[in-house]
Amino acid sequence: MARDTHIKYCPRCAAAVKHEEKYDLVRPVCPQCGWIYFVDPKVAAAVLVEEDGRVLLVRRANEPFRGLWTLPAGFVNGGEDPAEAAARECFEETGLVVRVKRVMDVIAGREHERGADFIIVYEAEVASGVLTPADDADAVEWFAYDALPPLAFKATHTVLRK
Repeated sequence: MARDTHIKYCPRCAAAVKHEEKYDLVRPVCPQCGWIYFVDPKVAAAVLVEEDGRVLLVRRANEPFRGLWTLPAGFVNGGEDPAEAAARECFEETGLVVRVKRVMDVIAGREHERGADFIIVYEAEVASGVLTPADDADAVEWFAYDALPPLAFKATHTVLRK
């Protein structure tokens, strides 16, 4: 793991940190109060919504991978239930209210600098709503598995292959 050089000062006492090996990694450590910086993983949640043999996908309006398609997904807020985050993101991107049914997969591995370290993928079904792209999606459509558009993320490929 790369050193966390962006951490310069202790958030507790404002002393300049030193980089020392702690718990098998080099981490920012405060020589004054003993605070140690631990990187918290970023977690995203996604939904796989299927209907009549088709899957719901959104087209990304932003980088990375602008113009490519993916599952409705987004980051889990601190203190938020990941299943509720997945349903919230689906509503924000597609206009559809979904009922989360079960966890399908947890995929580890950050694909880009601003990406998630873990993606929790839920199976969900449409409860209500009107299909409308919004938020960071500029299009939303149902696709047959044998006619998928260009896909954005390895995680999307992984889920759709299952």
